[in-house]
Amino acid sequence: MSRIGKKPVAIPSGVTATIDGGQLSVKGPKGTLTMPLADQIAYEVQDGAISVQPANDTKQARAFWGMQRTLVQNLITGVTEGFTKTLEITGVGYRANAQGKTLKLQLGYSHDVNYAVPEGITIATPDQTTVNITGIDKQKVGQVAAEIRRWRKPEPYKGKGIKYRGEYIFRKEGKKK
Repeated sequence: MSRIGKKPVAIPSGVTATIDGGQLSVKGPKGTLTMPLADQIAYEVQDGAISVQPANDTKQARAFWGMQRTLVQNLITGVTEGFTKTLEITGVGYRANAQGKTLKLQLGYSHDVNYAVPEGITIATPDQTTVNITGIDKQKVGQVAAEIRRWRKPEPYKGKGIKYRGEYIFRKEGKKK
């Protein structure tokens, strides 16, 4: 039995959820998200909640159960609150600047890196060393953060690079004299 899968996902006021054509559609104040339904899982919208149950007693259905419930929860959270990831840039001369639908990064290369912001994602730079990525789709927000971070991962000696806020960088000692 999945402890997470057993709990129904509450639908807050102002949010509507519908199931048709093999799609779960959730509409809220921040927008609309859809998710394809897994065949092994039975979804039910009732009494202001979405319940997720395995459709049969196979091992695969039980394995998908908790994950599918979490994906439904992410849809509800996305259309009500949204998701945010914060990146911190460390290094001399490293900086970021959001200009419309483009993020301009100076990361020590001979050229600036221009990152085109995908649809549905908002990028803000409150200062030159902080990048806030927000959106309603958790997967897309995480993917954009990972793509930006990939340009200059934190290195283990001085910690220079782009890291997630709260991420711990294991630092090496360096040479002893």
